[in-house]
Amino acid sequence: MRNTLTIARREMGSYFNSPIAYILIPVFLLLSSWLFFNNLFIANQADMRDLFSGFWTTLVLAVFAPAIAMRLLAEERSSGTLELLITMPISDWQVVMGKFLGALGLFCTAVALMLVYGITIAWLGPLDKGPAFGGYLGLILLGATFIAIGLAASAITRSQIIAFIISVLVCMALWLIGKVTQFFPQSLQPIVEFIGIDSHIANTARGVIDTRDLLYYGSFIGGSLLLAQQTLESRKWR
Repeated sequence: MRNTLTIARREMGSYFNSPIAYILIPVFLLLSSWLFFNNLFIANQADMRDLFSGFWTTLVLAVFAPAIAMRLLAEERSSGTLELLITMPISDWQVVMGKFLGALGLFCTAVALMLVYGITIAWLGPLDKGPAFGGYLGLILLGATFIAIGLAASAITRSQIIAFIISVLVCMALWLIGKVTQFFPQSLQPIVEFIGIDSHIANTARGVIDTRDLLYYGSFIGGSLLLAQQTLESRKWR
């Protein structure tokens, strides 16, 4: 656990010691601010449901999260430091988890800054705390899922650009499949709907914390991290 946290702190520090955090976080906040205030002042709706479950929010995360994760292992491979890292007295799983937690820490920093939206709603009128809490939790779970997918993509290539493209395509596919459920046979629609991200986002945006949603996010996160760990493991035998 100590090694994992050490790697996570190192990774988190590397984001803030470079322009990455100071570019990605402001861009993310700028886009989310536009989505929030557009709904607040133009649509005249003092709630956060559209911010958490809206069309554009998912697309923003499908690009923002892979942008965070694309460098995690690809950069180590291209610079030649990955071989040194995996020969140290730490397990591949600790490396993967440390990298994942470091990237997730940056994402959670951005989400924490979004708390100002909830404060704004509470100031203007009563805040529906259930959907607000569920929405923030769902946002973190969705971001963690996309970051884990990005980490897996970063493990299989030394090019950050290729890792970014692969992870964006996978994230977009999870978003898109929820939009075309009706085109599948009726017997397959429940399965397709479960695979798609839409229904899971909608549940948490309503303040509903369903075990099926937690299983969904946990399966993608665990599976992606396991793929990254197995990829690192295979490099030891090449």
